[in-house]
Amino acid sequence: MSAHGLAGKSPREVVEALDQDPSARPLPLRASVRYDEVMLDDGTTQASLPLGGDEFYLSVAPYENGTHDCYFHNLGTCQGELAQTDVHITVVSEDGTTLVDKEATTYANGFVAVWIPKDIKGTVTVTKDGRTGEVAFSSDKEGATCVTTLQMV
Repeated sequence: MSAHGLAGKSPREVVEALDQDPSARPLPLRASVRYDEVMLDDGTTQASLPLGGDEFYLSVAPYENGTHDCYFHNLGTCQGELAQTDVHITVVSEDGTTLVDKEATTYANGFVAVWIPKDIKGTVTVTKDGRTGEVAFSSDKEGATCVTTLQMV
């Protein structure tokens, strides 16, 4: 995958670089984020990079009017509605522990992403201009890495 400028990057850096790529979607490289790997495919070559450790990549596309169905975030094709938008994201585990509480700007693809502990459940809340959306998540092996159901109301 060196032809895509990813040579020498860790799997985590590959995920972040592709998700934050400012280019219009679709990118020439498809990359699906799973619980423990990112699967890459450029139409000619396929590769799987292990996402070791105890962190889970949760990518959220808050929306106001329109969304798309997704489960495993595709870094090269997923496009959310609210690109380059300032938001506040909070991630709280089921036991009430605040894991993330920060100001962020959605990427060019309309997503904002966080690394959270694996194997927990909780709630993601996003606020923008007085509008708020909230959705449950699970970061276990069956958990979605792509959250496209968080509507801002």
